[in-house]
Amino acid sequence: MSDSPGEATTRLRVQCPDRPGVVSAVFDYLYRHGANILQADQHSTSGEHPRFFLRVEYDLVNGNVPAAEVATGFGDEVARRYDMEWSVSYSSDRPRIAILGTREPNCVLDLLWRARTGELTAEIVTVLSNREILRPLADRFDVPFECLPVTRETKVEQEKQMLERLQGRVDLVVLARYMQILTPTFLDEYPEKVINIHHSFLPAFAGADPYGQAEQRGVKIIGATAHYATEDLDAGPIIEQDVLRVTHRDKRPDLIRLGRELERVVLARAVRWHVEDRVLVDDNKTVVFQ
Repeated sequence: MSDSPGEATTRLRVQCPDRPGVVSAVFDYLYRHGANILQADQHSTSGEHPRFFLRVEYDLVNGNVPAAEVATGFGDEVARRYDMEWSVSYSSDRPRIAILGTREPNCVLDLLWRARTGELTAEIVTVLSNREILRPLADRFDVPFECLPVTRETKVEQEKQMLERLQGRVDLVVLARYMQILTPTFLDEYPEKVINIHHSFLPAFAGADPYGQAEQRGVKIIGATAHYATEDLDAGPIIEQDVLRVTHRDKRPDLIRLGRELERVVLARAVRWHVEDRVLVDDNKTVVFQ
């Protein structure tokens, strides 16, 4: 949470057990502290243990109370009473991103371009790779690049080196076609803060060579999936997906070429929604307020 948000709007995210009075308590508190609601989205689940999800964006009209103080008071007065998991951020925040890639340039280049042009409100602080292939891309955008080669025998040490370079420096790790499986040790350092792009419409064709699998099955639609990385390969909470129609004439190289555009768009959406605090994780699902 920023200490001095200045003129920025505040983004409040809440999830808690669903019960009467939650919405009233949140909005009554904000009203009493001079908040002007700019955007509000909510969602409730059903079942034995229903959950409530809320994202509110507001600014403080009177400005008499600092935004950080209003947020602290919310935790003491409202969140504790309703057993809420909650967080606050500001529109002026620029989350720090590390991109991990291997050899495919399409997603890395796309994210670098979006950050440079301001379409992605974030700062890409480093590109890490296990190969040198991506160095020219990072250099073109004046983003620090480091190559950390890895083999099966050196994987533990290589991940240790990556963590040493990232800890305290980044808020989000993006796997932009990083062709290595991260260990639980790495993932535990960034829970729900590692986004992976998988080049299929999960859960179909998880694992290696999904385009080859798609060709063998003769599918008529290919897809891409952005999800939070977990210990289970390609099984983390899904943030965004999209598809593209193909035909019997499309062979594996065609599917790869066609799929690259999907990968770029799907990953960019997921990263943008994450840095704008639009994604809330619900067990192995997500609630995405677009």
